[in-house]
Formats: sequence, C-alpha cells, structure tokens
Amino acid sequence: MVRLLHTLALLGCLLFTCSAQTESPAIIVGAERTELYLPLLAGKRIAVAANHTSLVKGKHLVDMLHESGFNVALIIAAEHGFRGDADAGEKVGNSTDAKTGIPIFSLYNGKTTRPDRATADKFDVLIFDIQDVGTRFYTYYITMTRLMDACAEYGKEMIVLDRPNPNGHYVDGPILNMKYKSGVGWLPIPVVHGMTLGELAQMINGENWLPEHRKCKITVVPCLNYNHHTFYHLPVPPSPNLPDMQAVYLYSSLCFFEGTPVSIGRGTDLPFQVYGHPKMHGYGYSFTPRSVAGAKNPPCLNQKCYGTDLSQLPQDSLLTQGINLSYLIDAYNNLQMGDAFFTPFFEKLIGVSYVREMIQSGASAQEIHSRWQPDIRRFLHQRHPYLLYAE
Repeated sequence: MVRLLHTLALLGCLLFTCSAQTESPAIIVGAERTELYLPLLAGKRIAVAANHTSLVKGKHLVDMLHESGFNVALIIAAEHGFRGDADAGEKVGNSTDAKTGIPIFSLYNGKTTRPDRATADKFDVLIFDIQDVGTRFYTYYITMTRLMDACAEYGKEMIVLDRPNPNGHYVDGPILNMKYKSGVGWLPIPVVHGMTLGELAQMINGENWLPEHRKCKITVVPCLNYNHHTFYHLPVPPSPNLPDMQAVYLYSSLCFFEGTPVSIGRGTDLPFQVYGHPKMHGYGYSFTPRSVAGAKNPPCLNQKCYGTDLSQLPQDSLLTQGINLSYLIDAYNNLQMGDAFFTPFFEKLIGVSYVREMIQSGASAQEIHSRWQPDIRRFLHQRHPYLLYAE
C-alpha cells in the first residue's frame, strides 16, 4: 500500500508538471539573482566553489564576478575538477585558471578535503554554486558540508546559490547508518533526499551535523518559480557520466552496481543507462567499455558485456518508479556468485547491511523497498522545517 501511494503521488506530480510546463514561468536559479548577493560581496575577498555547471545566463560565475570587478581570490574545485572533466574520484592537483589567472584549490588533490587555516585566510566569503542531482552518493553535498565546516571553524561567511534538484520530487532509500560513513555517504539522510543544496545546508546547521556542533554563517539565495514537483531539465551535464536526463533519473537505481563487478556503462555512450557483465547470459544486448575521457579505466574495460539497455525507457516511468532494485537483483541472480557479487563498497552506497542480506535471502525489490519506508517517513518529518520550496 505504501508503495502504491508513493507511485500515485508521483504520477499526480508528473501529470501536474507536464500540464503546467507550457504555462509556468522559467526557473531562475540562485546565481542569476545577482541583486541578492552581489551587494554582499563588495570590498571582500571571495572564494568560489564552482565547476562547469556554475553558469549565470550562459556565462561562468567566476568570469562574471571577475569581469564585474569583484575580488575573486580563490577558486575551489570539487570532484571532477573545475572544468568537470575528471573521472569519479580522480586526483586533481592545485592549479591556476588559464582564463582569469585565479589560483584553483582542489579538494581532490589527494592531500586535503577542505581548506586549512592558511587557505581560509585568503578569503572573507565563500560562494558555493554547483549543480547537484539529489542522491547521497553524489559527492557535491559532501564538499558543501566540508566547506561549511571550514567556514564555521575559521569565521568565514558562506553564500549558497541554490539550484533545482532534478530528483527533488521524491524521497527514497534507507537513511545512512553512520558506521558506513564515507566519501560517498556523509550525512544521516536517505539515498534520495529530495532537497536542494540550499535546503540541505540549512538542515546541516539545524541538525548540528557539523563537527563539534559548529554553525556556519550561511546565506541561501533561493531559486524563483521552483517547487519540489517542478520538472527541471539540467542545462549542462553535471558530471562526465551523467550526460543526460535519462542517466540522471536512472542514477539512483544503477549506482549500487558500483559495489559489484557489473558495469553500468562507464566507458560507453550510455553511462548509467545500461548494465551488464561478460559472464551474464541470456541477454540480447551487449556493450564494450573503452577508456574515454571521464572514464579512463572503467569496470570491464575492453570486455564484451551482456546485459540490459535502459536508455529507451520512457522518462515518465522513470520519474515515478523511485529506486528500482530489480536491476540489481536480476544481475545477482544471473551471475550466481553468491556473496562474491558484493564488495564492501556496496554498503557504503546503500548505507545499511540488510539490503545485501535480503537480496541473498531471495527477497523481492518491493519487499526491500517496504523495509525502508519508516526511514522515509521519519526523514520527511525531520527535513520539513528546512524546506525553501513547496512540497
């Protein structure tokens, strides 16, 4: 019944969204509301946490600020680098932006994951503007959390320029058991939290999730004409292996394969839209991962994989299905590897131990989905005070 109500609610959301798309005013992202944050920057040294998605009406935020005469002292780069072309988790060294000459401090340089005092002394205010996709294992919210903590510790202000969450219409998955806290799961939130980063930043402060109960002095510049049931087509791919909305919608269901030997199409034209393995049998579809930009050493490199192509699934069905574990269960049953199918990374992605156990015991995707419904209800209540947009 809970699953049915969840699906009906999402169907209602989709029908409303589709009927309203032609009538609704355009979404204005936080970065475009310059009248709200440029006055806060006057006379200050500015750090900008940004990547290739940080656009203001087609112009990069850093370029806009620099050309407008603001003192951008530092660029802070997250996973995939400032230009968004590095592999997942790839080390990216500190450098200098060729266009502006501004130094770039990389949080994926292999040495530190947040600014130290010497770095923080270079700026007075930090702007965070990166497009997120709303899952616990998509690391930009972790970067934001670490930057909030650094700003709180060193007495710096932080401004979050909010952007819509393309998966903001639902909440799904278990809340992270903090014994599995890692670089792909940092906060006690569900796999799909349904919040924008501006909302999540407020929740981080309100729930005392920073170390030593620190509070970050934060200003959120919200979006206009957006709510949690507004369809938002990302204008720029948020990372190399999420090239389109099909991948964005499938991401929450297929990322669990990263904790198994199964390929999800990294190194092909359809990352996060297919799954397969050289030893899977009975499938008419196949693909071969290659070394490409953004996936230099993908799983099953140069091996022909047999599996399933999800790239043509109707997007309206993807919008309403939530997390779908049937793909994972299908591959588990086909490969007949037992516990060897899972690596320890799987628990870091799913956030709990019982999902592996239930799959091994033969539970269905629906039975597993029902298991985490109390987590969803608890989180929906917990997050409510921090929402900036109508549910």
